[in-house]
Amino acid sequence: MPVAPVNGIEIHYEVHGAGEPLVLSHEFAGSTRSWDPQRELSRHYRLVIYNSRGYPPSTVPTDLAAYSQEQSIEDLRVLLDMLAIERAIVGGFSMGGSIALNFALRYPGRVDALVLAGVGTGSADKEAFVRDFSPIADRLEREGAAAVAEDYLTGPTRIQLRRKNPAAWRKLRDEFAALSGPGLAQTLRGVQLRRPTMYELEAGLRQLRVPTLVIVGEEDAPAVDASRFLAATIPNATLHLLPGTGHTLNLEEPEAFNRAVLEFLRARPRRAAG
Repeated sequence: MPVAPVNGIEIHYEVHGAGEPLVLSHEFAGSTRSWDPQRELSRHYRLVIYNSRGYPPSTVPTDLAAYSQEQSIEDLRVLLDMLAIERAIVGGFSMGGSIALNFALRYPGRVDALVLAGVGTGSADKEAFVRDFSPIADRLEREGAAAVAEDYLTGPTRIQLRRKNPAAWRKLRDEFAALSGPGLAQTLRGVQLRRPTMYELEAGLRQLRVPTLVIVGEEDAPAVDASRFLAATIPNATLHLLPGTGHTLNLEEPEAFNRAVLEFLRARPRRAAG
């Protein structure tokens, strides 16, 4: 099980396939295992997936100060350095998509293309987002992930997965239940609840010159408007809406998701080397 020393901790990562690097960062309720349907992409790219800090077998720091989106961006940068990846296609889902986007804003020269899936939850009303999710962090810390998994994964934007594919939903539930309650709690408090909204990034987004795919489920209400905003604001961005799909779009519609990613990457304008 490969791990990389990153900023004083260890990050678990996996590399599949060969060719142009495609690096994917997972959502809050996920891990490398939630990218299982995307392993097919390794037939075309060098697929790099990893567990963020707080997600075993990556290190789970106990101090809240160890968790922030800024830290997540730097963890990704150092991981790429460790793997000798100077430039890559960078993408992510939900929390991971926000990390990928902000990585591109900070290090645009290292990003050949962006894939932003289900990004922007909490952007419409940040105060309400903090109010609604702070108690979940408290419960995760107090009761553990297993006690929270069922409730968390049957919300109005996640129930679609259970309806469409009960086995895939149970797999995600079991994987979530096995995560670290304290790690999830601190990630929620330090990363999710403190990160800038998509709208706060507008000035930087307008200057971003990276081909971008924004993909979102039509029934993922908290992310749809933010995704439309991203696609309208980032130059060279493409919006792809998956009909009848909620938040966990890569698991709900894996074939459509993978096809959209591959078609976008094949059609994108290539950046000059150097």
